[in-house]
Amino acid sequence: LQVTRKVKSMQMFHKPVSSAMQGDRVGVCVTQFDPKQLERGLVCTPESLRTIYAAVISVRKISYFKGTLHTKSKFHITVGHETVMGRVTFFGHAPSEPRTEPDPAPSAGEDPAPFQFEREYLYQEEYLIGQPRQEGGDSDGKPAAPKQQDEKQWALLEFEKPVTCPRLCLVIGSKLDTDIHSNICRLAFHGVLLEGFEEKNYPEQSLPRLRVYKSKHKEGQVERVADDYTVIGRNLFKKETNIQLFVGLKVTLSTGECGVIEGGFGQSGKMKIRVPGE
Repeated sequence: LQVTRKVKSMQMFHKPVSSAMQGDRVGVCVTQFDPKQLERGLVCTPESLRTIYAAVISVRKISYFKGTLHTKSKFHITVGHETVMGRVTFFGHAPSEPRTEPDPAPSAGEDPAPFQFEREYLYQEEYLIGQPRQEGGDSDGKPAAPKQQDEKQWALLEFEKPVTCPRLCLVIGSKLDTDIHSNICRLAFHGVLLEGFEEKNYPEQSLPRLRVYKSKHKEGQVERVADDYTVIGRNLFKKETNIQLFVGLKVTLSTGECGVIEGGFGQSGKMKIRVPGE
């Protein structure tokens, strides 16, 4: 209803009380309110609930669910007191970069890698925790043993209609359209709501804050060596590509050297790559 009214008095089993909390059954006398307006809904402390159109959650698959969890799939999302349809997009930690200084050690009980809008995350096609990941081989050329995927993954949920819920509430994703007589688990994943987007136009206003990227691989050729530290490359970009968007990105040559794109060269999509060593 989105209305705020004063509570005149409260009783719990016919005894006056001054406060109530989750789990209590309480009678509330509210001033200037028509009870005919009230249907099943929520009564709360002002500002403790938000109506959101999308959310970022921590995510864990329920082990009894046998299906796979794919990005862009739709699930029944239970959050607060509502269940709505929602589309899910998975993302996780970006590949680690060399650091000049170590991260500070987390305090006791503190999440060592909490979700933050300031960090970059890698787009993922599906839920990956617990699946094997193949690392590079050793110096003898033998393939490395598979390792487990990182034990942390998040998801963006986009709801088909807005939901009202408290902060840090439980979220459950289900496939409730599955036959209830089949002997399978319909609950797919659970998590905690970390961030909510309250704007109806959140894709333009708020979603750009979420820095999730896809990893792409492009190959081109070295056309010629310009000097001891520079090569000219071709067939990596089209003629109409704005190469300035790629300036500063790393390039690995087939001979093993690493270089950095310095800019375009001419008008045909060629680029200049600087290699720090000869």
